[in-house]
Amino acid sequence: MSSTEEIRKIAQETCGEGREGKYTFLYLRENIQWVHYARERMMQVAEDTGAVLCYSDHFDPRPAPVIDYQIGALRDDFDFGSVLMIRTDALKQAVSEMDTDYRFAGLYDLRLRLSRIGELVHINEFLYYDEETDLRQSGEKLFDYVNPKNREVQIEMEQCVTRHLEAIGALIRQEDYKPLPAADDSYPVTASVIIPCKNRVRTIKDAIESALRQEVRAPYSYNVIVVDDNSTDGTVEEIEKLKVKSEGDPKNQQIFRGSPVERLIYIAQDKTWHAIGGNWNAALHHPMCGKYAIQLDSDDTYFDETTVQKFIDAFESGNYAMVVGSYQITDFAGNILPPGKIDHAEWTAENGMNNALRINGLGAPRGFYVPLLRTMNFPTTKYGEDYAVGLRICREYPIGRIWDVVYNCRRWEDNSDANCDVETMNRNNLYKDRIRTWELMARIIDN
Repeated sequence: MSSTEEIRKIAQETCGEGREGKYTFLYLRENIQWVHYARERMMQVAEDTGAVLCYSDHFDPRPAPVIDYQIGALRDDFDFGSVLMIRTDALKQAVSEMDTDYRFAGLYDLRLRLSRIGELVHINEFLYYDEETDLRQSGEKLFDYVNPKNREVQIEMEQCVTRHLEAIGALIRQEDYKPLPAADDSYPVTASVIIPCKNRVRTIKDAIESALRQEVRAPYSYNVIVVDDNSTDGTVEEIEKLKVKSEGDPKNQQIFRGSPVERLIYIAQDKTWHAIGGNWNAALHHPMCGKYAIQLDSDDTYFDETTVQKFIDAFESGNYAMVVGSYQITDFAGNILPPGKIDHAEWTAENGMNNALRINGLGAPRGFYVPLLRTMNFPTTKYGEDYAVGLRICREYPIGRIWDVVYNCRRWEDNSDANCDVETMNRNNLYKDRIRTWELMARIIDN
């Protein structure tokens, strides 16, 4: 059912003269087994709500709950389960309006068009059994949309969502971008590497040393700000050892307004709730934060000693509010894993700000223009905080790109997204969809 041609065939079969039922059930997998009276229950909910599409929780064979649809649920891989029940008159209307022939985005186009006709209703009851065929862990599925093998599919999905955004009045255009606020001369360094961490005793040393090895040309300068959020596993002790070591190294000392300052700065958070977003905010508002803030996760490393300089060059060469690099996937030992290089080629200067509402992230590592980001801040959450800021920025300001690999994204068993259970995945996806919903509403209001 991936092509427009197949969707039209379905409509012809179900909407033909003498064959038209009020509802059409689309089975996305074979061997669906229904709970008793489940189809009747779906139709009852549709009658009560006027929904154009209903979908439900199910078993696969374990309980497989799904999440509520909202206007920001624009991911083309949104999980409806294996059965879509569509009101036939809405199916007929949506298909009659299809004016583009897609090879891969036919079903995506259909459900976006249905969402413009009426409500898509989630029935949070377990109504059928099917069998999950993709048994990979969540960490393996994470990079499907940036795999170069899927590029042709991604181009069609982008075309489809762009037309949808235009239809609902949410499209952003480059010519509407604003100028960046000016920076004063109060910044102690050009750039700061920001490393938020919590219980990363096995990896924090690699991350910090990777940051301290950076080579930056004069007149530029940089420092490293590590924000620890109450670690209990020995992470703090590792940070303190590195801080003592860096204080004795002349290379890690610099002069600001006539006084020596340290390159490595350690912030210990209080006991209140911070999460990754709150840790970023602590670094951004620290008096030693530079004009540009560059991400380094506590279990990753920079590709080589030129990463910070490449970010500075990108910021200085363009009027960017944010710069996103490219990275490679490695194991804990540094061996490259498939799909290897991730450059987020789906981002273009012309349409990246719109396509960003469809994809699940903007890439890594990320650098930010601090004078602007201090007016926005990160949401105080441990998931999706960077995506929320990226969406907010690209609504009004340009984002630059570095296409060279500048970062090693290390996959290991303690990655936060390595092997999430269904409840965690649903919670994460629901939050990102909510971020998209808020952003979509803001763009519609702005337009």
